[in-house]
Amino acid sequence: MVGFEIGDVPFNPDGWGPMESTDSSVPILPNHSVNVPFAPFSRSDKLGRIADWTRSNYNNPNRPNNRNNNPADSAFDFTADDSFGGGLNADDDSTFRLVDGKPPPRPKFGPKWRFQNNRNQLPQRRDEEVEARKREAEKQRARRDRLYHANRSGGNNPRREAAVFKSSVDIQPEWNMLDQIPFSTFTKLSYNVPEPEDLLVCGSLESYDKTYDRTTPKNERRLERFKNRNFFKVTTTDDPIIRRLANEDKATVFATDSILSTLMCAPRSVYSWDIVVQRVGNKLFFDKRDGSQLDLLSVNETSQEPLPEAKDDINSAHSLSVEAAYINQNFSQQVLVRDGNKLTFEEPNPFASEGEEVASVGYRYRRWKLDNDTNLVVRCEVQSFIDVNNQKSFLTLNALNEFDPKYSGVDWRRKLDTQRGAVLATELKNNANKIAKWTAQAILASADMMKLGYVTRVHPRDHFNHVILAVVGYKPKEFAGQINLNTSNMWGIVKSIVDLCMKLGEGKTIA
Repeated sequence: MVGFEIGDVPFNPDGWGPMESTDSSVPILPNHSVNVPFAPFSRSDKLGRIADWTRSNYNNPNRPNNRNNNPADSAFDFTADDSFGGGLNADDDSTFRLVDGKPPPRPKFGPKWRFQNNRNQLPQRRDEEVEARKREAEKQRARRDRLYHANRSGGNNPRREAAVFKSSVDIQPEWNMLDQIPFSTFTKLSYNVPEPEDLLVCGSLESYDKTYDRTTPKNERRLERFKNRNFFKVTTTDDPIIRRLANEDKATVFATDSILSTLMCAPRSVYSWDIVVQRVGNKLFFDKRDGSQLDLLSVNETSQEPLPEAKDDINSAHSLSVEAAYINQNFSQQVLVRDGNKLTFEEPNPFASEGEEVASVGYRYRRWKLDNDTNLVVRCEVQSFIDVNNQKSFLTLNALNEFDPKYSGVDWRRKLDTQRGAVLATELKNNANKIAKWTAQAILASADMMKLGYVTRVHPRDHFNHVILAVVGYKPKEFAGQINLNTSNMWGIVKSIVDLCMKLGEGKTIA
């Protein structure tokens, strides 16, 4: 049996570990090889490995300690081990940085990104992206505010006008309510009428200046003022032609195109309005009050962004309505060929005095047959004409106005040339009722074309000076299909209101 000799273990009275020796050639312990490194430690140090022959330090010629140390001792060299505080590699560890292994992001301005969604769309500039993010943040904030107020009110009334706008007429306590019709019931109505007939055409028209079709934001035109031309907004019962037709029993119901279009587009309205219904014998007259809001044009009526409530603010609802009416009157006269040549009709303007300069307008008194006992006469307006294949084509002229790009989020000067469809879509969202009423009036007048002008302020804080940026033409019936305006539904609303009012007694009723 082979014996195992432990050897002598010297006693160190001065501390832990072997005793110190001043002679490096004499081994500290018996049976201990000379020049074998020994790792000193204390009680708080972690014990490392005794030896590791898998290390390849001696094969690395770049290590600086290989020049002075014996390569055979590398198996016992743990100065770089974590158990001994980093040792020689402390400097290397201090400069170590973690490298992200993720692939680098693809550049945004590469050809694949540029033509991925829209082949004709160029990447936005950085400042445009910043502005877009700001606008989106403002919209989110406004949306949160609306939801907050809606939740406080119980969410039972989603219509904006009920919480912000008051009634257009002061309702007296002695008035009796005869009927109440929710606007939601109007959307289900439908009625078809035959083609109308012209009873009389009055006034005179000037031809349209086709050079305005080439107007762009780069060659904008200043909007002129026509203070010497008179514009007439005469109600139904004050019209001498309608009085004459009523005396001749040409119809039983009489109205103007502005009043009738308000009824036709009632489900799209947000602002409060009222119409006076007069029953005289077996005849029915739809009138408007003096100073009625029907003479003005609403701005941003169907927008989700509220306008300033202060009436003296240039961007309040009332101030913008007055400004829009002023713009439309001047625009309808500026885009004409004012060379003195006019297209005259059977009778002159029924509201103008002799020698008075009047605006270019033609009044078409047209009759529709609603049923066997009810005929409707409407005074329709056209503002100009053009010659197409030696025939006269009637036009209606209206203008959309921009007051501040911050409210709509679309700058017309930048977008009209490249994104005209987006500009029109924004206007259809913010002014759905106004555009629908213009379209209904053009259909009532059987206009061949409706011209829409894009007019903006010279400066957002200047509501007196404006410029024309573009003029676009649309066929009324095709445009009605684009904006989801159903003519059968329009006539269904009119027929239901006429039938309801015919059941009333003689006198005045406010609708």
